[in-house]
Amino acid sequence: METGYVVECRGLSKTFGHFKALKQVNLKLERGKIIGLLGPNGSGKTTLIKLMNGLLVPTEGEILINGLAPCPETKARVSYLPDNNYLSSWMNVNQMIAYYGDFYQDFEKEKAYEMLASLGLNPKQRFKTMSKGMKEKVQLVLVMSRRADLYCLDEPIGGVDPATRDYILRTIITNYAEDATVLISTHLIADVEKVLDEAVFIRSGEVIRHSSVEEIRNTFDQSVDALFREEFKC
Repeated sequence: METGYVVECRGLSKTFGHFKALKQVNLKLERGKIIGLLGPNGSGKTTLIKLMNGLLVPTEGEILINGLAPCPETKARVSYLPDNNYLSSWMNVNQMIAYYGDFYQDFEKEKAYEMLASLGLNPKQRFKTMSKGMKEKVQLVLVMSRRADLYCLDEPIGGVDPATRDYILRTIITNYAEDATVLISTHLIADVEKVLDEAVFIRSGEVIRHSSVEEIRNTFDQSVDALFREEFKC
């Protein structure tokens, strides 16, 4: 059952023991958008993304992907880049592509090799011999080579140099379908703002703002980064 929204959260809460990671989140993400999930460390960004991927179960409320609660069908339509390395260090890139091709029906090997070439990556190189920036690029190539409805990218530019960040952002915006949604979780707002259509501000597990980038600039006469710094200042 497909709706106009790729993600819908209704009164969504997640608790770990006595800690409330998410509190009554109501959020709708439209198709065909690049959306920034913006907040400081510990604000609930990763928890929300894991709920979208079905890796966590809500404590209260519900989350729908393509109108369905997380299930094998929705997991097949979500491509997830976690904020830590998840690939086996002994594998080379060719082996990783073969593995993804076997595991995901929507994985496009030809597209993966095109991206590798454009990013200057050697498909015969083993993962353990790569720099951090190279590893980030390989992981992104694998995630963006799927024909997904939702791409969840958790801190895709977190630990790399500015030149590599530009490479990664360029790869993102040129390799997703028009009707797909890209959700980029980050606290490096100045770097990603130029590619965003919308911004979701999250603080202490609560969504405090969801606006288009254009609306933020027109209403507040400042950048998303400047507004974020103002609203989240200590």
